[in-house]
Amino acid sequence: MTRYHIADMPQPLDPQLLDALQGVETATIGHVRHWGFLHRRIQPLGHRHRIVGCAVTLALPAQDSTLLHHAVGLLRPGDCLLIDRLGDDIHACFGGAVATAAKMAQVAGVVIDGPATDPTEIAQSGVPVWCTGIAPITTRLYNLGGMFNHAIQCGGVCVHPGDVVIADENGVLVLPRQEAAGLGSAAQERQQRTQARIDQVLNGEKLGQLSGASAMVQAEMQAQGPHMPTCSAESVSSAAREPP
Repeated sequence: MTRYHIADMPQPLDPQLLDALQGVETATIGHVRHWGFLHRRIQPLGHRHRIVGCAVTLALPAQDSTLLHHAVGLLRPGDCLLIDRLGDDIHACFGGAVATAAKMAQVAGVVIDGPATDPTEIAQSGVPVWCTGIAPITTRLYNLGGMFNHAIQCGGVCVHPGDVVIADENGVLVLPRQEAAGLGSAAQERQQRTQARIDQVLNGEKLGQLSGASAMVQAEMQAQGPHMPTCSAESVSSAAREPP
């Protein structure tokens, strides 16, 4: 039985696609898309970096990190390594030594569906990491096997090698690359509109009037008619004094 299942590295992302996605926030795409987002338990490890990278996938069993030590030597500039821990949430597979190797490979970032260790050393390496938290118990080299550059599950999302990864302080998003370019341009436009609205609010305009929410509420209140009960501070105070 083969312990290791290793496939070829995916094609790097097109530079034009990278340019189109630079500056795009995951939360902006979250306004219009509801899938591809890793579970919110996977959070940035003490940083506020924003990255765009090519997904390179790894599945590691339990307390073993043998394949990780091998795979980190295959990573290229701009890759984003996503690690499926296959349900393990006890053993940290990523720490200071592996972070240093990842730094030397010039990876865009690392995403782990599990804990990391050595947060200070990881921060010193400059490698942006997203994970489920910190753990003192670490993996070892047990030669149990694993999968590299096959489809994995990370944070509840199916990730394929070569997918586009966008990660920032709000979370992690994985996109098929054929969908990413269109979403990127739309997100940039939405962010510009959002900033324009923020400027209007700073100048004294009301958010509800700008967004149309106030018009919706007012139209609904008019449709209800004049005899609908209202809740005033006086009525609330009176109700609070009444015995149960």
